[in-house]
Amino acid sequence: MKRKIIHIDQEKCTGCGQCIPDCPEGALQLIDGKARLVSDLFCDGLGACIGTCPEGAITVIEREAGAYDEKAVMANIVPQGPAVITAHLEHLIGHGELDLYKQAIEYLDEHHIPVPGHRQPDHKMQGHPSFAGCPGSAPRAIPRRHQARSRQQEGATGSELRQWPVQLILLNPYAGYFDNADLLIAADCVPFAFADFHREFLKDKIVIIFCPKLDPDIDGYIKKLSEIFSHHPINSITILRMEVPCCGGVSYIVNQAMERSGKKIPVKEYTITIDGKVV
Repeated sequence: MKRKIIHIDQEKCTGCGQCIPDCPEGALQLIDGKARLVSDLFCDGLGACIGTCPEGAITVIEREAGAYDEKAVMANIVPQGPAVITAHLEHLIGHGELDLYKQAIEYLDEHHIPVPGHRQPDHKMQGHPSFAGCPGSAPRAIPRRHQARSRQQEGATGSELRQWPVQLILLNPYAGYFDNADLLIAADCVPFAFADFHREFLKDKIVIIFCPKLDPDIDGYIKKLSEIFSHHPINSITILRMEVPCCGGVSYIVNQAMERSGKKIPVKEYTITIDGKVV
């Protein structure tokens, strides 16, 4: 089928990487110093990456691109070389697309193309498990009292977590603790990189965490966040993301959910560097 999809002029591309954060589907990666479309499968053709390219190297064209036809995608990727093939295979694994990954390997085998080294999928994990009925996903509010001053002086930081669960995939969008909440929406890696996460950001907030690169159901996340925004009065949103390009998907998901809900909620956004600083 013919559909709209982005095209990168490799002569114009300088490898600056400014387009990467604006591709939440993860279809773009920097490989060998150039931006590459590593997966037709996850490119929606809307061109969100175009406006951030300072060289005008990205355009939207109309060309033959299979609708979720993995072997057609591979035919486009293989001529770009082993590095791009590896990136695509790992991209499919990261999004939990194990059936499409198998089709990609079959394509390489059928055309006698060596399979490049790459991170192997965990065949014990066939997608995300269902958490229906699991006691660990039951909504629970956690009352917090101010930490004793003497404890603070000793340098200990108490937990500021006010609800359970925290992963977006497990959250009940109708849970009562969302009413009049100040939301903290953070990428999974943030609490590990920023040592004072609880005291500086989590205090007095309801937290929602997810990974825009590895979690496969981005549309589902937008839908669930929009339900939270629609069904509860939300006071504010604080977004915490890592400095790595793929983490730009956090902002995209929040913005899309807000647009879908029709709500206008005050938003502040902070970036955490890998060495633990706040930008």
